[in-house]
Amino acid sequence: MALALLALSLDAAGTTAVPQDLGKLSLEDLGNVLVSSVAKSPEPLADAAAAVYVITHDDIVRSGASTLPDVLRLAPNLEVFQTSPGGYTITARGFSGNNAAQNFPNKLLVLIDGRSVYSPIFSGMYWEDQYVMPEDIERIEVISGPGGTLWGANAVNGVINIITREAAATPGGLLDVSVGNRERSAAAQYGGALGEHAHYRVYAREIRRESFDDSAGKDARDGWRSPQAGFRVDWDGGAGDVLSLQGDLHERRMEQAGAPDSRSSEADVLARWQRTLSQDSSLQVQTYYDRVRRWDDANGSGFTLDTWDAEVQHNLLLGERNQVVWGAGDRINHYVIKPRISAASSLLWNPAAHTGNLADAFVQDQVALGPRTQLTLGLKAEDDPYSGLSLMPNARLSWKPGDDTLLWAAVSRAMRTPTPFDEDVIEKLGDVTFLTGNRDFRSEKLTAYEAGWRTQMATRAMLSVSVYYNAYDDLRTIEPSSTGLPLVWGNGMEGHTWGLEAWGSYAIDDGWRLGAGFTSRHQRLRFKPGASGLLGLSQAGNDPARQGFIRSVWNFAGRWTLSADLRGVSALPDPRVPGYVELDARLGWRVSDRLEFSLSGFNLLHPWHQEYVFPGSDRIARSVSFDTQLRF
Repeated sequence: MALALLALSLDAAGTTAVPQDLGKLSLEDLGNVLVSSVAKSPEPLADAAAAVYVITHDDIVRSGASTLPDVLRLAPNLEVFQTSPGGYTITARGFSGNNAAQNFPNKLLVLIDGRSVYSPIFSGMYWEDQYVMPEDIERIEVISGPGGTLWGANAVNGVINIITREAAATPGGLLDVSVGNRERSAAAQYGGALGEHAHYRVYAREIRRESFDDSAGKDARDGWRSPQAGFRVDWDGGAGDVLSLQGDLHERRMEQAGAPDSRSSEADVLARWQRTLSQDSSLQVQTYYDRVRRWDDANGSGFTLDTWDAEVQHNLLLGERNQVVWGAGDRINHYVIKPRISAASSLLWNPAAHTGNLADAFVQDQVALGPRTQLTLGLKAEDDPYSGLSLMPNARLSWKPGDDTLLWAAVSRAMRTPTPFDEDVIEKLGDVTFLTGNRDFRSEKLTAYEAGWRTQMATRAMLSVSVYYNAYDDLRTIEPSSTGLPLVWGNGMEGHTWGLEAWGSYAIDDGWRLGAGFTSRHQRLRFKPGASGLLGLSQAGNDPARQGFIRSVWNFAGRWTLSADLRGVSALPDPRVPGYVELDARLGWRVSDRLEFSLSGFNLLHPWHQEYVFPGSDRIARSVSFDTQLRF
């Protein structure tokens, strides 16, 4: 009651805080949302010739999700498996990996404001180390399908592009406190103007998650906590010049049963200059530095990774029909790895320190073949330190038979290039060298064929359907050496996958929207002639054949919002994990334009369920939380 009275008094006094208007559910507006990940230039979602789903700012706020992986559950074209309080496996179109075979999900590129956040040491993600304030996310563009032509290696099966809001969009102060049976968090943010042309925001938050039970029902002792702080400054000098500077700093500590905590830290800073050269031409220059450190207090093992990246991009219109984007970039990664040494098993690296240079150049041309037909041709050339030059072409054709309908088809090539884990790793069991990297390891290759249909029916309904056929070659396997041991990484698997992805929304009225999504996936993998077949085909991944969701978002009585997500995932085949159906829900009450209370629940239908199985995976428990948000 005291907080409500405080909020009412702030309303009377007047402040600069900007409340969220959650009453607007226009699907027509969603179709006009500009996306930039498909063509590296802004275009309406309704015209994007790819299987792209947009998680909007309001979707994120209504969901009650507090971490990026939980937010990404909103995307129907992603597979999200939680394995521990902070551990997640996230993929698009399969290939979730197999931890027992030391094969990790490595075919999905993740970007935060254009900064690549996957680890170049093994091409995978540390999801527990990535956080963005939900209030600061403008949208998340999720592309299922290859994006190598524009985004390079690792954009094999999909791209996740997290785009944050400009500082001018987050003025005033924000306090957010959440208390639950599994999670507690607190965040503070303040933004304002710096003179007439610049705006800023600064934030700090801390989150703590309690440990789960392991697969046997015992306390896994894997709870974690993570404080983080950051800033963003935007300057618009007029005359077409915009400068942005942003950065973050965080530290994470995770419990380990019977051992000291494991720890990590990360610091990043990014600068971007954008200039409008003319009505049909723009230039962008971006650079960032990122430093990641992970270490284990139990045995002193860990690594430090420094990344320097710079890139330039030019968008221009040639003549009346050719919309061209081209660019080039250079990335330097330097790592130092302290090996894990123990009597039972040791993980070594040769060399233990290395500096690698990744250079690339790309060009893409969107050619207007007519008023409703467009052909897109593109090519990226990438020179990486392990496999040399890689070429990733792309061709797309789109046709709009009407203003509200798009048909498209594409053929693309993408690669997952080698990493230090593929070439430099050495694993010992006692004194025996059990596994080594392979200096002749080749890039994993994909040739993808896709087609899609997207339509908006009046202003009430939207539907997107896409199908794909993917042909893979040189997938990673484990092979014996000429003497049996050590084992080495090989490229002994090939095969193909095919599937369907569909999602849609329907607005019952201006305050109530329903949504649904469904994906179906099939795969046929095989070992190539001469391959050993060790560990079987399941080493590539353990993925569901089907998954789907039904979603309802209802704004009622002026200041209340009720959202619910019912999701179902079919069984995982090998090792078998039963399918499950679960419900997430949130009830929000906006007391005033300054104060909001909300009650959120996740995995409400069962006390616990299992989403993935490997040594150390947990039972995912039901959780509830109460959130208070105050603006000033």
